[in-house]
This record gives sequence, structure tokens and C-alpha cells, in this order.
Amino acid sequence: MSAVVVFRNVSKRFWLDRSAGRTWQERFIALVRRHRQPREQFWALRDVSFAIEQGSMVGLIGPNGSGKSTTLKLMTGILEPTHGVVEVNGRIAALLELGTGFHPEMTGRENVFLNGALFGFSRDEMRKRLDDIVAFAELEQFIDMPVKHYSSGMFVRLAFAVAVFLDPEILVVDEVLAVGDAAFQHKCLDHIARLRRKGTTIVLVTHDLNAVETMCDRVIWFEKGQVVADGAAHQVVRDYLAAVAARDETLRSVQTPSGASDGQRWGTGRITIEAVELLDGSGQARHVFFTGEPMTIRLVYVAHEPIQSPVFGLAIHHQNGAHVCGPNTFFGGLDLGVVEGRGAVEYVIPSLPLLEGGYVLSVSAHTRDDSEMFDYHDRLYTFRVARGDHRERFGLVTLGGTWAHNTELAVSTEEHSSYA
Repeated sequence: MSAVVVFRNVSKRFWLDRSAGRTWQERFIALVRRHRQPREQFWALRDVSFAIEQGSMVGLIGPNGSGKSTTLKLMTGILEPTHGVVEVNGRIAALLELGTGFHPEMTGRENVFLNGALFGFSRDEMRKRLDDIVAFAELEQFIDMPVKHYSSGMFVRLAFAVAVFLDPEILVVDEVLAVGDAAFQHKCLDHIARLRRKGTTIVLVTHDLNAVETMCDRVIWFEKGQVVADGAAHQVVRDYLAAVAARDETLRSVQTPSGASDGQRWGTGRITIEAVELLDGSGQARHVFFTGEPMTIRLVYVAHEPIQSPVFGLAIHHQNGAHVCGPNTFFGGLDLGVVEGRGAVEYVIPSLPLLEGGYVLSVSAHTRDDSEMFDYHDRLYTFRVARGDHRERFGLVTLGGTWAHNTELAVSTEEHSSYA
């Protein structure tokens, strides 16, 4: 298949002016200083090369400021490269910044015809498309209102409808779709899928990695203006999530209760929990874990006098407040006997069932009959779970089940219903 978008060693430089003032006096001083001090340069892209084949759907991912939006603006001709060559072969429609290409004083109807004219369509051709555009945007009541009075959601609905009904050969979509409500987002994604089946080349920038992994053939990962990875969607998204998890690792993986506020820690103090360690399968302290990997929660305690058969427990809550579980040593059948001095207990999870999200951890030490609380730390510890290779994304936990298709059961059920 032929390439419709080609970047060859493309770099884009911007000049930063940090000395601009607000008042005329500040601006005059800044103007004088500008001649004395060289301006600071910022490279949004450095030596980027890739090609996008006709009919493919490619996702661009990466953190904010990594160069994704600059790449789209170079692709659409809004910006010119400082170095290198950008080639685009085909009629391109873009959804970048909200309201780009719309005149605020003109009505929605007038802007539809204006955008059509910019793409080379006659008034008659746009008149044939108008009803479909207005219906898709759900703006029948507001199409003759000046767009300066539109809400952000109305703006993006009209912009998307115009772009996709102009029969683009290449469609470029930035995060602008996030402005619409959930129902319209699903509607847009469905229409993008239809365009893809028709052979439209689609370039998508979004932080919704599930959408990228589900819809895109290929993903290009940007970091600091350079391409880190370019390949199959699932693998690149998986590597990106692993990098994000590694970046999020902090010293909080070994956490102490010294910063507890009033109401977060209480107890008689005959046993105190001195530290909580979150460990991976190799015993390394971590703050971010992947669904399905081993995890160990270690409670380091000090018994300040001999205590007979204390119980250590923990509670995990999702960041939305939902209580996930509350295991303890008594439920687990572990009798510690008499404890004194320093020691540790561990809760070992062979395969972490928690799904992606943030979690908070409470820990406790108490008597078996709950008559005395030695030490309780209420939601003092935090950790994150990343998706990893697991594709489930709804709810709090995965049950680890498997699916099977039994066609024999369907046949026997049909025969039974016919006899009845």
C-alpha cells in the first residue's frame, strides 16, 4: 500500500520569550533586553521519520508536550518544519483545536458552507450534505445561531460533522473529541470506524489508550519530541504503560506512618506498626503494580511487651471509596503465638486481581476477640495498579475466568424445545 503521509527527518523549533511584560513599560524593558540576550529555543520535534499507509489507522500517544499535536499541525500544513520534509498525498480534514476554521460571527449554517468552500466544494455540493451534517451534530434548533453562542459541546459536534461529511481521504483527530459528552463520543468513534472501512486514512491523538488499542492498526509513541516506538498497537501501548508505571515509582513504596494526621491512627500502642512495604515478586519495593503480577504487603511491627496471639490485618479500598477486601492473620489461619520485640508479617498475593486504578491501604494489629486495638492506620498508604497485559477495564477486580463456546449445548437445547 502506498504511503499518504511521510515525515523525513522532521524537526520543529519554537522560540521562547520569557521576558514579555504586561505593561507598556515592562514590554519596553523586555524589548531592550531582547537585543542583549539571545532568545531561548525549544525543539518540539527532533529528527522524526515515519510513513503512514493509505487506509490505515494510526494512533499517536505520549505525555503532554511530547510533540503529538505539533506533528498533526505539520501534517495539516498549519506549521512548516524547521528541518526535514513532510509529504501529504490526499485531501485532509482535521479536528485539532476547538473552533478552528469557524467564524464566530457567522451562523452554524454559514460556517458549514464556508468550510466546504475552503475544501473546494461548491455550494450545491454542500447543500446536499447539509441535512446529514446538521442531523449528525444534533443542532437542528441551533444551526442558524451565530457559533459564538455555541457551547463547547455544540462547537465540537458541528466541527466533527463537517469534517467527516466532506469525504476526506485523510482524517486527523486530536483530543478535541474529549469535549463532547459520552454518547457523542461513542457516535464519533462509530463513524470513524465506518470511515476506516471505506478506506479513509485516520490519524488519532488521544489519551484514551483503550480506544487506541482497540481501533488502531499501529501506534507511534512520542517522548520529548522524538519517536520512542513505532509498531503494533497492543505492544506499543503495553510498553508505554510499563514506562508510565516505572516513571510513577516513588519512595512511597516503603511507607511509614509518621505523617499520620489526627483520626488516621489510634490504638493502645502495646504493638506498633512501624512500616508498611509493598513488594513485587522479586522482593523489590514498588508503588505501581500490574494486574496479574505477584504482590506482597509486609507489615513491620514492634511488640513493646509479650503479646499472646495478636492478629494483624489490612483493608484495601479503591480511590472511589469502595471496600475491596479485608484479610487478616486469623482469617488466614496463622497463629503467631507469643510475639515480643521487632518482627514482620506478610500477606502474599500470587496474582494481583485488582484492575487499573488508585488504591489506599489500611493496616491494623489487635487482639483475636477485637477487645483491644493495638495500632490502626486508617488509609495511610497508597499504591497504583496498571493494566499490563490484562484487557479487562470495568469494575475493581478480575475473576480470572475463561470463556468457552459450547455449540453442542445450543443443539441439545434446540432439540429439547422442539420435543416440547
